Amino acid sequence: MGQKVHPYSFRLGYIRDWNSRWFAKNKDFGRVLVEDAKIRKHIKKNLMQAAVAKIEIERASNRVRIIIHSGRPGVIIGRKGAEIDRLRDDLRGIVDKELQIDIKEIKEPAICAQLVAENIAFQMEKRVGFRRAMKKAIQQAMTNGAQGIKIRCAGRLDGAEIARAEKYMEGKVPLQTIKADIDYGFSEAHTVYGLIGVKVWICLGEVLVKKVQGPRFEVQRKDFDKENKPGE
Repeated sequence: MGQKVHPYSFRLGYIRDWNSRWFAKNKDFGRVLVEDAKIRKHIKKNLMQAAVAKIEIERASNRVRIIIHSGRPGVIIGRKGAEIDRLRDDLRGIVDKELQIDIKEIKEPAICAQLVAENIAFQMEKRVGFRRAMKKAIQQAMTNGAQGIKIRCAGRLDGAEIARAEKYMEGKVPLQTIKADIDYGFSEAHTVYGLIGVKVWICLGEVLVKKVQGPRFEVQRKDFDKENKPGE
């Protein structure tokens, strides 16, 4: 039975970068890896209302930089920066180095796969029909410029006795095309019938990588398959 590779790991080093960027000695690697996991868990748990889609961590010899991608950066910052100061104090209990927190706003949450997945899961927890939530998410994504979107929900849908999976798709989502910019998100809905898994794939277009000056690369985005659209 064929299995699908993770869209990010399939494109690492080509059009995708690692979410954790650091080097460590063998004796320190496990400790630093667990530290990264604790940082991500703490941020996701305490900033559930901030629509956090991705957390990047960069480490230098005496400094740790955390980049939080959020659809609602104002919730993280708080009034006069009170919330981000509280977050920084909490993270100092995990990280014993100089800490820098940067926040990047997600301009279009409707085409961010992680936020779409979490939104669908949240709606199902509020007893909204899964088909209605999926179709609404697809409509919003296509309206906001996505080239294609696929959503898959699996579990005891609508309280059925036997678990099953249903998926909806619109547009193009070429998972095996490396230069296709595929955004992927996963979330879980905790319902009275059990867990329902939600997976979202969104195609944002095609990324052209042009090599310039030796090992450096210039990344340029263009609309996916634009030249092959009918009527052009």
